[in-house]
Amino acid sequence: MTTRAFVRDRDFRRLLFTRFSAHWGNGMYQAGLTGAVLFNPERAADALAMAGGFAALLLPYSIVGPFAGALLDRWDRRKVLIFANLLRSLTVLATAVAVGTGAAGFGLFSLALVSEGISRFIGSGLSASLPHVVEEKSVLAANAFAATWGSVLAVVGAGCAIGLRALTGADDAGSAWVTAVAALGGLGAAIIASGFARGLLGPSTVDEPSNPVLAVARGLSDGAKAAWRTPSVTAGFIALFAHRASFGISLLVTVLLMRGHFAGGGMTGLGQMAAFGGAGILVAGLLTARLIRRFGRVRVVVGALVLAAAAQAGLGLPMLVPTALLAAFLVTGAGQVLKLCVDSSVQLDVADEARGRVFSLYDTLFNITQVAAVSLAATVVPGDGRSPGLLLTATVFYLVGAVGYLLAVRKRRRSDTATPLALG
Repeated sequence: MTTRAFVRDRDFRRLLFTRFSAHWGNGMYQAGLTGAVLFNPERAADALAMAGGFAALLLPYSIVGPFAGALLDRWDRRKVLIFANLLRSLTVLATAVAVGTGAAGFGLFSLALVSEGISRFIGSGLSASLPHVVEEKSVLAANAFAATWGSVLAVVGAGCAIGLRALTGADDAGSAWVTAVAALGGLGAAIIASGFARGLLGPSTVDEPSNPVLAVARGLSDGAKAAWRTPSVTAGFIALFAHRASFGISLLVTVLLMRGHFAGGGMTGLGQMAAFGGAGILVAGLLTARLIRRFGRVRVVVGALVLAAAAQAGLGLPMLVPTALLAAFLVTGAGQVLKLCVDSSVQLDVADEARGRVFSLYDTLFNITQVAAVSLAATVVPGDGRSPGLLLTATVFYLVGAVGYLLAVRKRRRSDTATPLALG
């Protein structure tokens, strides 16, 4: 099935537009909150405070992920998408009120944790539902299309937040209005998802104990077992561990450079970075399926890691705006290639009754990795962000990830020759 063919399918389009609305709102929410905390003249945030902000945006699913995965494999995913998006909109509005009244610290971060936790739940639900609206042979291409354009809509949402912030102002009141508008994304996603027929998005079978508490509690363990039994997922996790750690370090350094070292940076500079990153995501989405068909998944993953390492060292180290923008394009694009490879492995090689739990494990482990990397980097990075040592460390992570991925592939090939397709 061609891209044009599955885009014509009504159910795929509905899932796609649900994703678009949710991602747009999420991009706007994150950009609005970033502006409120990091680029607000009424507030001041050092590197450690930034690490706390990243934790608020990334850790939620690490806390609820194991439980959410079990629920995604138990509940009607249509209902999950409707009610989770509505609840997400309420938490976004609560965050806006907190920002507008000057709340900070634990209270504000707690609201962000809840809101982002729900968002991660929605993201896993969208990914686990995809195989129910396209043919199996088209899952890779459909996932690349949906994930790529969803990420682009998140960048568009961030751009909308930056533009609206220029109109409303950079103080608490202006930041509150920007954050509040992001609630429209969740509301729109809920309305669109309500058009699905009941049961259409799965799960088609429920591999859960009758006791729901026991089913929820064992979500992480079940997801880990299902991932370990799937060679492509095991090796892909290693590659994404490396990317998340490296990307987290680069993200912290970039934000600090925009606040201090780069002239004319600030939220506008971050917007330019996001635009270049979005372009990288778009190119990755257009090329990934073709690259996998031509070179195989293993070569594509290793190539993406090596490209990211080269961009990190060759373009990031000069710490100039033009080279940093090009690095954002290449590194973000390479990361999207890695994500699409692992997404397709989970969607194609993991049974439907365990797929939600594996996606939840996926988010859980990788968000913890990124937060840990950001937190450790925050203890040593200078205030203006100029830290060649940290960028070299990020480069090494990519190279170690490539070696670890190859070792995992070879080891699993020797021990489990019955699954050659999963290795690409």
